[in-house]
Amino acid sequence: MEFRIKRYYGYVIASIISLSLPFITIGGNHIFLLSFDKKQLHLMGTAFDMQELYLMPFILMLLFIGIFAVTAIGGRAFCAWACPQTIFRVIYRDLIETKLLGLRKRISNKQREPDYSKKENILKRVVAILIWSVLALIASANLLWFFVPPEQFFDWMINNPMEHTITLGMLLGTAAFLIYDVVFLKEDFCVYVCPYSRVQSVLYDEDTLQAIYDPKQGGKIYDDNHEKIVFKKKDLAEDEDCVACQQCVTVCPTHIDIRKGTQLECINCLECVDACTKVQGKLGRETLIHWSSTSEIYRGNKTQLFRKKTYMYLAAIAAIFVMLVIMGGKKEYMLLNINRGTELYKIKDNNRVINNYSLLFQNTEPNKHTYKLEVVGEYAGKVDIKRFTSLTLSAGKKAKKVIRLSTSERLVDDATKDTPLTVMVKAYAIDEPERVVIYRKMIFFYPRSD
Repeated sequence: MEFRIKRYYGYVIASIISLSLPFITIGGNHIFLLSFDKKQLHLMGTAFDMQELYLMPFILMLLFIGIFAVTAIGGRAFCAWACPQTIFRVIYRDLIETKLLGLRKRISNKQREPDYSKKENILKRVVAILIWSVLALIASANLLWFFVPPEQFFDWMINNPMEHTITLGMLLGTAAFLIYDVVFLKEDFCVYVCPYSRVQSVLYDEDTLQAIYDPKQGGKIYDDNHEKIVFKKKDLAEDEDCVACQQCVTVCPTHIDIRKGTQLECINCLECVDACTKVQGKLGRETLIHWSSTSEIYRGNKTQLFRKKTYMYLAAIAAIFVMLVIMGGKKEYMLLNINRGTELYKIKDNNRVINNYSLLFQNTEPNKHTYKLEVVGEYAGKVDIKRFTSLTLSAGKKAKKVIRLSTSERLVDDATKDTPLTVMVKAYAIDEPERVVIYRKMIFFYPRSD
């Protein structure tokens, strides 16, 4: 099976995952959602609130180091097999322009642009842009669904879009960019705009898999200064198999000649491998362009997929994943912020010491909960909570409460200074005290003994 067909299967799988993922929920929470409206991160069915967004750096590190690891092993495989830019260009150029409208004669020639001096081709181009515009709107909406839940997005866009102008603007703006990018900018985005092509040279080594031409088998087409020295088959020796058909050049979406060697424009789509395999296959010979490594082609050594570099990447990914799981395991199912009052303390009758606090509760669960507070740890039974019995909050609701911690016991005997004590407070939901529970430290100032 050609690599091109395998890539098409990969594109279908990637598209299905991307379109369906925003609609999948576990217990009312999405698989992945970064909601700026609700100030929440949904990850694998668990909702993390704003104070828990310390998880985002771990997710970003997994993403970037994962891409670096893939690049070290398989070159720019992500670019050719999963990048939205490449998928969109294949849909527009190969499917819409070539297969549906016939603007291009064949998929194998990506260098020759359609002749737009013909009125028929101009009309076809307008139709192609209109078809892609519809798909660009879907792609733009799909991107927004990872920031605005689909159910909320459709409600906003159908019932009152003008009340949500930022979302509407992002939808139309992203779609407009995709139209410009795919129709006019094309592969220049990969070559000149995307920073990934500049990074890849640092990540490659002699065992990195890539599309690579074998000069020993095919013949040297370019000199060391990348000047072309072979133009026709007659310029090659009899035992050199390249027929100078240029099929590997005309099929390249980024307009390079792979026979020059590794180039930053190459996205590892392997279309040149397919083209050369077809031509050489008709002559009963093996392809001259391989998905291989420089170590194997130039030195005859077997490609080492697992080597020191890849082990280091895998270890880093495993360590980050473990940290993500550990940090995610500290998920709190309610929000409680505590601020001290402006007065250090009060002393009432019977030497009762009082400290004031302002508490902000938020129910981050989808169900209603009733919360209680109690002092635990060293000062349980010695320090009392006043002005608070219980608090009931509906899903997503917030409430502020002013409470007092007080004690009539002598906690410290120090005549030289006021003493700050750390009092541990437990807040929990009465209906689920084991799961919806958090602990907070509160600084309680106790006056000097005189």
